[in-house]
Amino acid sequence: MTRISLSETAHSLVRQYLPAGANAIDATLGNGHDTLFLARCVGESGHVHGFDVQLQALRATEQRLRQHDVISRATLIHASHAFMLEHIPQALHGRIRAIMFNLGYLPGADKGVITRTDSTLIAIDAACRLLSVAGILTILAYPGHAGGDEETLRLGEWCQRLDGRRFKTEIVLSRHDKPEAPRLFLIRKTD
Repeated sequence: MTRISLSETAHSLVRQYLPAGANAIDATLGNGHDTLFLARCVGESGHVHGFDVQLQALRATEQRLRQHDVISRATLIHASHAFMLEHIPQALHGRIRAIMFNLGYLPGADKGVITRTDSTLIAIDAACRLLSVAGILTILAYPGHAGGDEETLRLGEWCQRLDGRRFKTEIVLSRHDKPEAPRLFLIRKTD
């Protein structure tokens, strides 16, 4: 059976929505893989804002961006993604073409430090306000770890309440038919 990488699926979809020169957000830096992907997509004339509460994540992301000579395309912010609206310049509100979340914990770090349901839902509300029409929001969720089940469940409920006239939602499941298997939430802003 071929394994589906939900991260690669998210990248493939975001690439279709994110032209060179655009603005993007990595709401959860982690080790910088999504940030690097976004920085490459936006090119020299675009910009990526990235958020994380862990200094280790900011350092790893900065190092990755420097190694690939794209650090000038990014602003890394040591703050919770729940504070996106405060940190993103007002001129960019409603003009962000892609926002990516990769929930859970930082690989290789303390698994007790995880994204929290309440701050994640605040961040996703903010992301919908920051997103441009014809923009995309991807959220990779991981049930199966402490806190991940509740976060994924509440995220699914939140998506169901989203205004269907302004947003189209979709959930992509991995091929593993298990409740703890990761899932990718896609939100496209249509109006």
